[in-house]
Amino acid sequence: MPLLDHDSLALRLRILQADIRASLRAHMRSQEQQVWSRTVRDDAGDTIFGIDAEVEDILVQHCQEWGKTQHFVLIAEGVDPDGIQFGRPGLGGPPFRLLADPIDGTRGLMFDKRSAWCLMGIAPERGKATRLQDVEVAVMTELPTTRQSTSDVLWAIRGKGAHAERHDIGTGHPRPLVLVPSQAKTLLHGFASVSNFFQGGKELIARLEEAILLRAVGPWNPAKAEVYSDQYICSGGQLAEVALGRDRFVLDVRPLVHRKLGVKSSLACRPYDIVTALVAQEAGCIVLDPYGEPLDAPLDTTTNVAFACYANAALAAQLVPIVREEVRRHIG
Repeated sequence: MPLLDHDSLALRLRILQADIRASLRAHMRSQEQQVWSRTVRDDAGDTIFGIDAEVEDILVQHCQEWGKTQHFVLIAEGVDPDGIQFGRPGLGGPPFRLLADPIDGTRGLMFDKRSAWCLMGIAPERGKATRLQDVEVAVMTELPTTRQSTSDVLWAIRGKGAHAERHDIGTGHPRPLVLVPSQAKTLLHGFASVSNFFQGGKELIARLEEAILLRAVGPWNPAKAEVYSDQYICSGGQLAEVALGRDRFVLDVRPLVHRKLGVKSSLACRPYDIVTALVAQEAGCIVLDPYGEPLDAPLDTTTNVAFACYANAALAAQLVPIVREEVRRHIG
């Protein structure tokens, strides 16, 4: 099978995401916050708010134009769960699947509270058998609040490393951005977070977090603040924080916790939220499932995904056994 043209695909995604960023920013500056945060509809993936609907049209329009020269399938939050076919078989280069989350971190952005991220990954077309581990190109663009003047763009090609730029929103001028995860060998005096955003399982997650920290850094010292938590409601943003050297460890076990509580279907991290894991991996981070196994999932909009991200191999070597054992002890 012919290989994908990784460089041209990465460039195309960066251009698409820049258009989404610009249009979204203009929309946010011209509309009241109540317009962004209104509920438009509830889909199988997640609730769709006004701010989400604004960018869906941009994504589809770009794909329609792309489909004039290329055959591919778009899978995204807010569109048909089976995906949308663009182009026709045999058109353009090798067919592929594009998994996209136009806005990951909607809730923080729609209240102009914190950046969200536009996430996209491309994998060779293998039909419904296409998996997260098949992703060969990943691009993520920061969607800033109206108070920000810069936006970070991160991308990676499997086996060729990760890259980053910081864009001046006013001028559009990019400058290189160093993408170096923390090399610390301990969690002490760093950010390490266990996702605990929403109602449901919060007590169990908190007990798990305390157990992990006890084994990783020792007993709590009430006179010191030694490990910090950042509840960033954005899985892609969490991985970006680790890849950029700001965080050292992120764990999301919400699907496992909900299952233990007897909930068969719940809102948690989905494949489109974690499709840019390749960026963190190519930057040198270790991204696994909570049991230390390779992270994988179908390329869909409904499967729940639990994951762990470690800033470097030394931290992973220390923490993976602890996380595995404590997850099994508390959750199963």
